[in-house]
Amino acid sequence: MDKLGNNKNYSNKTFKDIRHIDKNGNEYWSARELMKMLEYNKWENFEKVINKAKDSCKNSNISVVEHFPDTRKLSKRANNAEVLIKDYKLTRYACYLIAQNGDPRKEVIALAQTYFAIQTRKQEISEKEYSLLTEDEKRFYQRNLTRKGNYSLNQTAKRSGVKNFDKFHNSGYKGLYNGETADDIAKRKGLRYREDILDNMGSEELAANLFRITQTESKLKRDNISTEKDANTTHYNIGKNIRDVIAKNGGTMPEDLPTPKKSLKQLEKENNLVKKYIKE
Repeated sequence: MDKLGNNKNYSNKTFKDIRHIDKNGNEYWSARELMKMLEYNKWENFEKVINKAKDSCKNSNISVVEHFPDTRKLSKRANNAEVLIKDYKLTRYACYLIAQNGDPRKEVIALAQTYFAIQTRKQEISEKEYSLLTEDEKRFYQRNLTRKGNYSLNQTAKRSGVKNFDKFHNSGYKGLYNGETADDIAKRKGLRYREDILDNMGSEELAANLFRITQTESKLKRDNISTEKDANTTHYNIGKNIRDVIAKNGGTMPEDLPTPKKSLKQLEKENNLVKKYIKE
């Protein structure tokens, strides 16, 4: 999902490739390197994006210093002289906020938003821990995140004027699933009446929906959406944008992903699988 194709110097690199690990084992990204990946040519322009991201961080009552620590790095000039230039050691969350505040016309910004949003969620357990989970354990973990995300999204949507929540959520599904509503998805999957579609998704499909949920909430807040019509349109557009990114990246459309043989409720009843990923 994080492959880049347009930047001449970084065409074969990914966001993961420019990740650094400090002596204490903490990961970080250099703002200077991220700037090139996100196709910004001038530091002063990119620093404006960083400052917007800092404001978003501050407005969420999260420590700016912790996620955007200042640093300096050596840079060679044309005459081979080395000078110290300003940089930041960005956390994964800082990168996510920068992507959120970047130029939406850039395709690479959408890719960055997708990568850092999903990876930031995975960081609630370590990346290594996540990679060691079985597919069903990943499903439980992602389902727990979508459950929390939907709760938070509903609160934000309510403040944005939403009253018909079925229509609101179907707007998002229609964008992501090429016009399908929740009922359409359930029928395609062969589910029983009122059986939860999210409980019958694989981890990849759940991750796409988690991204839809978190991005919609961010957009509603960022744009101060205040009417039900605009909220529904926003949800649809976010779903459609994610679908477009998947298509451009050569991924599998969500409706083409396989439906697991057993729902999460079935698995939970059978063996109480990964309880720690279901509820806190």
